[in-house]
Amino acid sequence: MTHKTKWLLFAPLGLATIGAGASMVHWAGHLKDQQVPPARWLAAGTAALLVLNTGLSLFGRGVVEKVLHEVRENPRSY
Repeated sequence: MTHKTKWLLFAPLGLATIGAGASMVHWAGHLKDQQVPPARWLAAGTAALLVLNTGLSLFGRGVVEKVLHEVRENPRSY
């Protein structure tokens, strides 16, 4: 798989996962506001942060692949 293909896969997937994680964080906060049992909103919050951090990691990998693609496709002499 080329760096461009990886970039085009990881960057949008990371953005979508970040959005899902942010929505889940809001949902977990809503559970806390509704005074559900602490175990439930803590589990929801932990899962939300896991999804959010996964999204950040995927997007970061997309950035790395974009840089590698640009370096290999457009080498410049300085």
